Amino acid sequence: QVQLVESGGGLVQAGGSLRLSCTASGSGFSINAMGWYRQAPGKQRELVARITSGGSTNYADSVKGRFTISRDNAKNTVYLQMNSLKPEDTAVYYCAMVAGGIYYWGKGTLVTVSS
Repeated sequence: QVQLVESGGGLVQAGGSLRLSCTASGSGFSINAMGWYRQAPGKQRELVARITSGGSTNYADSVKGRFTISRDNAKNTVYLQMNSLKPEDTAVYYCAMVAGGIYYWGKGTLVTVSS
């Protein structure tokens, strides 16, 4: 059974930084890609950043230049470094993993940016 566990959310002032982590556990899976999505109140879930097993990345336009995604393949862990945070970045951030064509989701971690 695959499980994704996120950590690192919290409350931060505008302009501050946070680092999210997500570790995948279980067996019998080969990761194709990992990433972060977010969902703000009243809005749809949206892709924030994604990284493939080969290291290719893509970002939402709204976070380019401020957020950086990275991964440690040996630890099945993906990170999201978030700098210059804005109040509009406030959301629940979900870790996602694609393995064998199947999407797996974490339970989410809340990020709140105060103005």
